[in-house]
Amino acid sequence: MQLTDQHIKHLYKFTRQHFVEHYDVQTELVDHLANDIEQIWEENPTLTFEQARDKSFKKFGVFGFMNVVEEKQKQMNKKYFLIILGFVKQWFSIPKIVLTFSMFYCFYLLLQFSFSKNLFNGFFFIVILIEFFMLFKKRKKLNVKFKKTGKKWMLEGIIQTQNHGNVVFLLFYIFQFITPSSYENLSGFTSVIIAFVTTLAIIIGYISLIIIPNKAKKLLEEQYPEYKFTNN
Repeated sequence: MQLTDQHIKHLYKFTRQHFVEHYDVQTELVDHLANDIEQIWEENPTLTFEQARDKSFKKFGVFGFMNVVEEKQKQMNKKYFLIILGFVKQWFSIPKIVLTFSMFYCFYLLLQFSFSKNLFNGFFFIVILIEFFMLFKKRKKLNVKFKKTGKKWMLEGIIQTQNHGNVVFLLFYIFQFITPSSYENLSGFTSVIIAFVTTLAIIIGYISLIIIPNKAKKLLEEQYPEYKFTNN
């Protein structure tokens, strides 16, 4: 027996009912279930579609599709990290490397002044506020898009929203663990470390918040060939 279009639609609905919200993961699971159901029918053609479906689903274990979703999340996070790494490598080329060194040197000089602690604290606080505002705005935009297309893509969610959380975490880490309680009489080495980490955080933030989202459509079409047809 062959699965019909109605069966396929039902399998998509079945994955959603089991808490798989991203269309790309749903598609992988539907493809797996469809092939397995047809194999089950070859072995036992008397089973109904629902019986064959449930038999296939039981093979995923107690946690159902959860392990598949978690594994896919790891894959997409790794891919996103490699995307960032690729853009970071591109950043360290002329003329951007000159701008980077200038920014680093400015931070280093600022650390020599007694008011630098308040300046850095204020800078981090303002950036984090902007981050939360952008996160709220982009999540709202994604929700509107989801209502229109009915599809969520895991990598798109990471690019458009998770990056904000990553930058906030990075800034919080710098604020809590890298910056000293007092900026008076900082050693040259400490000043270099703080200036370097702050510069790197700004570069990563700019890449993940500006560059990658602006190139998201191209990146997503490379990852999901069908993305261009469902998002026009």
